[in-house]
Amino acid sequence: MRVGRNGKFFSSTLVIALLLVIAGRLTAQDVSYNFMPRTDFAKYRTYKWVNIGGAHPDQIMDAEIKQSVDAQLASRGLTKTDSDKADLCIAYQTAVNQEMQWDAWGSRSFCMGMGSWTSSTISVGTLVLDIYDPGTKQLVWTGRATKTIDPGSNHEKNMKNLDKAIAKLLKNYPPKQKA
Repeated sequence: MRVGRNGKFFSSTLVIALLLVIAGRLTAQDVSYNFMPRTDFAKYRTYKWVNIGGAHPDQIMDAEIKQSVDAQLASRGLTKTDSDKADLCIAYQTAVNQEMQWDAWGSRSFCMGMGSWTSSTISVGTLVLDIYDPGTKQLVWTGRATKTIDPGSNHEKNMKNLDKAIAKLLKNYPPKQKA
């Protein structure tokens, strides 16, 4: 540690660590989910895709989103069907908006004001996945993953982000409920 002009302690290592934490937080995918309380998710064995409107990407990304969700649901014992007698109906929507990204750089004495901030605009893709019970006509589970789809990014990066986000999103499906 070093002592600054005003007798205050500062550490360039601490500043760098703090900036890395902030930068990681700004770029990390955020997921959240909610579900209808007291729903017996064990009774659901089959699902089918439905379109509820809203924003959807092009046909290629549509297929990739569905394939990623299908793989995660299959690993949880659910079977995709086209039958109208499916236990669940699944739909998704996407939104691509813009957000400011802040980048910091500077010399070792950044804490003392010897640095700079720059900003840039990035697209942040949000995917919302909804699961309905067609028998009760109710939404039983919903999840949201941000920073998932970036139309300006290359295909491989998009697929990696998408698969990671869907796995993270469906990690808690079926939800664990308190007895």
